[in-house]
Amino acid sequence: MPQKTVPAALPVDALPIQFTIDEFEQLYPTARYDLNFSTPLDLLVAAQLAAQCTDKRVNSVTRQLFQKYRVAEDYVAVPVEELEEDVKLTGFYRKKARQIQAACQYLLLVHQGEVPQTIEELVKVPGVARKTANVILGSAFGIVDGFIIDTHVGRLAKRFGWTQQDDPVKVERELMRLVPREHWLSLAHRMIYHGRAVCVARKPHCEQCTLAQLCPASSLPPTP
Repeated sequence: MPQKTVPAALPVDALPIQFTIDEFEQLYPTARYDLNFSTPLDLLVAAQLAAQCTDKRVNSVTRQLFQKYRVAEDYVAVPVEELEEDVKLTGFYRKKARQIQAACQYLLLVHQGEVPQTIEELVKVPGVARKTANVILGSAFGIVDGFIIDTHVGRLAKRFGWTQQDDPVKVERELMRLVPREHWLSLAHRMIYHGRAVCVARKPHCEQCTLAQLCPASSLPPTP
């Protein structure tokens, strides 16, 4: 496996950025955000429901939810108890229902019910942090203004030697500096796929990983 040039800002034993981009493109060519949605508001709601819940379960719930609630006014108009029942299967449903209503109320008051298209405005919406804002911008609007940092991306970036940070904001800042902008969205999705399938939290499957020979965190011996 040929060695690639490591950016000067990285430790010499860090997994090469461009090699990783190319390899992940081959491994996960269709990687995308796995929550189903039709509108930016759908995605905002789905992302809030996904907290401590699987994407599969969220997609099962939103299949009917998005037929019943189509605009911000719909979420605000119903009693919170009714919305709680509609999202109950995603867990923590009381908190999530109130958060969704608060977000939609904010959108109605500040943005005429529309989801804003800048990260500065999105993070002002109740329940929307930078990760969710980056997801909405990239997946719903095609705007790439940051790097999605979830638990998988943060874990892989550290194992790859790309960062020593634990704070998601600091990790994002470092990856935005190291990774070419045109790969921010696609690489984040592919890292999430790899983190779920191979580079899992407790015991990564290094023997299945095509990046293992160059990965500083790999349990396999390097190629001589």
